Amino acid sequence: MGDTTIQLQTIDQSVLDTLWDFSDPAASAERFQAAADDLAYSEEAREEIATQLARALGLMEQFDDAEAVLDSIVPSSPIVEARIALERGRLRLAQNEPLVAVPLFTKAARRAASGRVTFLTLDALHMLAIADAGHEEEWAEVGFAVLERATQPRTRRWGVALHNNLGWFLHDGGHAAEALPHFERALEYAREVGTADQRFIGRWAVARCLRTLGRTDEALVQQRSLAEKRPDDPYVAAEIRALTDDRSTIEE
Repeated sequence: MGDTTIQLQTIDQSVLDTLWDFSDPAASAERFQAAADDLAYSEEAREEIATQLARALGLMEQFDDAEAVLDSIVPSSPIVEARIALERGRLRLAQNEPLVAVPLFTKAARRAASGRVTFLTLDALHMLAIADAGHEEEWAEVGFAVLERATQPRTRRWGVALHNNLGWFLHDGGHAAEALPHFERALEYAREVGTADQRFIGRWAVARCLRTLGRTDEALVQQRSLAEKRPDDPYVAAEIRALTDDRSTIEE
């Protein structure tokens, strides 16, 4: 009999999403290791999978092991180069080295753009908007421009993170009025293409910003609505306390 192995030439993000459980990076690492060894995938796909193994190890703070995995990959395409740079950047940022992380995220964005992979381009841009102090709004705006051209729902989901992160940057910097439209836009993206958790968090963020703006009646209505959906959520409970008897919130 001939070899019936099917070589998948690339890895779809939906496959990586299936392998990921960010609440359990150890189990995720096991799945990524098995997939990276699976010859049903092409060489390029296995390289991409290996970068996610490195990311899972990084989430467990096994930074040396994560770097070793990335060092072992000989990239066969700009897409793999982008993923390696992106995950190296995340590892550096996790170790409080933003000045090292930023050039890596920049490289990732450029490689992803050259490979015409909008999903990875947006991932890198959203990391730049987090890591590059003093340029948060600039990188977010670049991300918004790229996002406007995106058509795939999974790619458009980056609108949630880009707007939410910029919203918190503005809110925590004392610009709640400017932040609110971004929280609202993040919620719109969450409703369009996001997950149930993103929709819940998006509603919470809008209500939290309304409290800062002094629109407490509106905020309380929204938080009580969220409490009906998740009665045990500590962040919702803390906001309701803050809105009803002025006790400290969980974040304070």
